[in-house]
Amino acid sequence: MIQSPKLSRRARWAIPAGALVVTGGVLAGTLISSAQAAPGLPARTAAQLLADVAESTPPPLTGTVVETASFGLPALPATGNPTSLSSLLTGSHTIRVWYASPGHFRLAAPQSLSESDVIRDGRTAWLWQSTLNKVTKYTLPANAPEKAVPQQPLTPQQAAKQVLAAVGPTTTVRVDSNVTVAGQAAYALVLAPKDARSLIGQVQIDVDGSNGVPLRLQVFARGASSPAFQVGYTDIHFVKPATADLNFTPPPGATVTQVNLSDHRGGNMDHATPGVTTSGSGWLTVLELPSSTLTPGAGGSSAGDSAAVLRTMLAAATPVHGTWGSGRLLRTSLVSVLMTDQGQTFVGAVQPSVLYAAAAAHPH
Repeated sequence: MIQSPKLSRRARWAIPAGALVVTGGVLAGTLISSAQAAPGLPARTAAQLLADVAESTPPPLTGTVVETASFGLPALPATGNPTSLSSLLTGSHTIRVWYASPGHFRLAAPQSLSESDVIRDGRTAWLWQSTLNKVTKYTLPANAPEKAVPQQPLTPQQAAKQVLAAVGPTTTVRVDSNVTVAGQAAYALVLAPKDARSLIGQVQIDVDGSNGVPLRLQVFARGASSPAFQVGYTDIHFVKPATADLNFTPPPGATVTQVNLSDHRGGNMDHATPGVTTSGSGWLTVLELPSSTLTPGAGGSSAGDSAAVLRTMLAAATPVHGTWGSGRLLRTSLVSVLMTDQGQTFVGAVQPSVLYAAAAAHPH
């Protein structure tokens, strides 16, 4: 094993609706292609693969991504929204990808009777929700980063870069046996936290052997042989998407809302909701969600969906108390959630003791 070099890139936290999946699945499926016999590839060191993933720009591609999550949570209320907290934390989800460049791509999340699409065309981006026949048109700032569009689904490339933002002296890195993912020979880059207070045992990033594109990311709880979270391609073709697949015109009768994001300065496009704070760093990062997250209907329908999910988790949690106060704790193999009687919610892929320390350091 080697210690990884400290990378300059830092993860930015998403909206509260994505807090658990980012913490449990990215600080860190039966439908995803199983690894086959180890293919032959030129030898690469862990440091070389880290640099490939952190700095490379994917070539044009089309493909299908499947995300699966099995955090051991109680049955959560269905919302029908593929970007809701409930959808992100449970089951299996499919994303169709058409990628020409960081500024020109389309991501579609089909459901049984609906579809949500994110389309970016330079400084214009569209979010289409077919169930509501609702379209949001975003005007982006010049040189906006790839992850600049709100409610954008997670891809293996984005997940890998967020995980690598946590790489540093607290991480051990190694290269495991080569694997085959979606018919592509890939290197297996394995990252593991040194601190036993992290619930994550290891994160495996399977990197395409030809161009350095992350094809699959898997997060394993400590001692587990199967991943609690994974996102990866089941099908991929390194070809330029057809122009028709990247174009978008609002369908007849759709409600179109325009949002101007061009006044954001310095490329800060993380869409964080005010009140969400973090403590700790790397694998031991803890998110504190605002008390309004648990208020029915606060912040609109998506926040209301998240509140319903959090209330379901609260009902399944165990009463706890300490010098920090009292509340309820929900613990799974990969995620811990502490909801205090003072209305605070702390989330992390960490031992409960880390959440207790965060609660003590941030009294309400």
